[in-house]
Amino acid sequence: MTPGQTRRLTLNRVVTFVLLLAAPGSLAPLQSASWSSEWGPSSDASPGRPARARRQLHVRNEWAAWSGWSVCSRSCGGGASVRTRTCITRNPVGGPCAGDPRQYKICNTKVCPLGSEDFREMQCAAFNDRPLVSGNSFRWTTFHGGSSPCELSCLALGHNFYYNFGHVLDGTACDPEAGAVCVNGRCLKPGCDSILGSTQREDACMVCGGHNTTCLHHKSVYQSSGLEAGGPFGYNEVTMIPAGATHIRVTDNSRNYLALQNGRSQFVINGNWKISVPGEYSVAGTKLLYRRSADTWESFEVPGPTQEDLHLMVLATDRNPGIEYEYWLPPDQYAQYHGRRSPLRQAHHTASYFPRGQPTTPTTTSRAPPSTARKPHWQLRPKWKYKNFQNETTEPRNCGKCQRVKGRRERQRQYCKKDFVFRGRVLGKLYRGEETRYDVQIIHTYRNRFRLEHREFLWVPNLCDCPDLQPGKQYILMVRRHINYERTLNRILLEEDSYVVPYRPREDELLRPLQRLCSNRGMKSPAEIDEAV
Repeated sequence: MTPGQTRRLTLNRVVTFVLLLAAPGSLAPLQSASWSSEWGPSSDASPGRPARARRQLHVRNEWAAWSGWSVCSRSCGGGASVRTRTCITRNPVGGPCAGDPRQYKICNTKVCPLGSEDFREMQCAAFNDRPLVSGNSFRWTTFHGGSSPCELSCLALGHNFYYNFGHVLDGTACDPEAGAVCVNGRCLKPGCDSILGSTQREDACMVCGGHNTTCLHHKSVYQSSGLEAGGPFGYNEVTMIPAGATHIRVTDNSRNYLALQNGRSQFVINGNWKISVPGEYSVAGTKLLYRRSADTWESFEVPGPTQEDLHLMVLATDRNPGIEYEYWLPPDQYAQYHGRRSPLRQAHHTASYFPRGQPTTPTTTSRAPPSTARKPHWQLRPKWKYKNFQNETTEPRNCGKCQRVKGRRERQRQYCKKDFVFRGRVLGKLYRGEETRYDVQIIHTYRNRFRLEHREFLWVPNLCDCPDLQPGKQYILMVRRHINYERTLNRILLEEDSYVVPYRPREDELLRPLQRLCSNRGMKSPAEIDEAV
């Protein structure tokens, strides 16, 4: 090595030493990188956090199993029981376990024997003759005007003051109508799973936390054009509601009176020409809640399930504008009473509906009536069979190409003409008898002449998948109400020529201004439409 190279090497070492003294923190990245390389790639490293701790971040803290339920706080009248669980800390860097470490349930809900002391009264009496204020003692009774239903507010007998002794004991009733009790000073209502504070509720099928998937909905309307066959002050049968029905609801808005018979032909309400007072009645192993307003509206509801057939009657005093009734049935019973019948194929109360393949009179639209020589689509030979959940063999049909209904003029015409215009999501599809039934969730309504529930069935009078709605997708639908010839069924009818398009924001923008184009008679004249547009 020459003397010049030696001097340059010495100079480089001096410069390096000076830089290290000026920036001592620069050693940290080198040490961190060297340390982390023993555990994994250096890309996992970040300043200020050891690599081992970062490796543990994907391990979550989790709950241990629940303990057993504690002894009920009361022997009758509805008490509270508690169980606990522990959060197992697997990752000290992560947060606590999500959820509550305690859970309460209602227990011993049977009614206490007659003569038993009131639970809240007993708690107040426990402070009798105990020194309280300035050494004075009092005798106490329940005071119901306290600031909170879960505070033990007691009134001093013979005096005009009350005292708050703190929280009541767990299991003390705080809202008798809702079945709620106090736990830790909080008023909690039990869900259908008996857990206090739970949001679980029974569905229409009486299944706790269910989604109405284990029963089927039947909704109908009963109408008559003149006085009932029984004449003034005569009883006429509206329908028979099969045993096992749940969530029965009947409404009427006329000067007639609803009546109900049990399976032994005994009247429950409004029987033998006597009008019952509104209230609660026992029927078929369940309860009936009868309501009636001061004018003409009346209704009754039965939660069910019923243990016998019920006969819905009407005590006729005037013309009947319509009695609406609905209930839910298990699938096997629904199939027995409403299974393979095709009420949509029966004659309709207006001339506006004819099954596909039958001759019709010409209308204002340009669509020509179908040829009578054409074989109706429900008589065509099927290509395959579909087995539904009721073990009925139902046959979807290959009916050729479906009619496509679209265009600005058709959108405007049907918007004013149809009974329902809404956006919905298809939840399911089922072939029943000679019809197709779509289960639809109603998302937004534009124009409706009758009430819509959040979830409805749409019935198509064919097995051709015309129109074809795909489960899981959203559509704009323009449909109408259908009442069959006997006026025993009230359904939402989706015809082949109904305006049905997949939902998109542009379609929503085109629909919103259409309301002003409709008059009470339906669609306005072309001149009025052009003027409005």
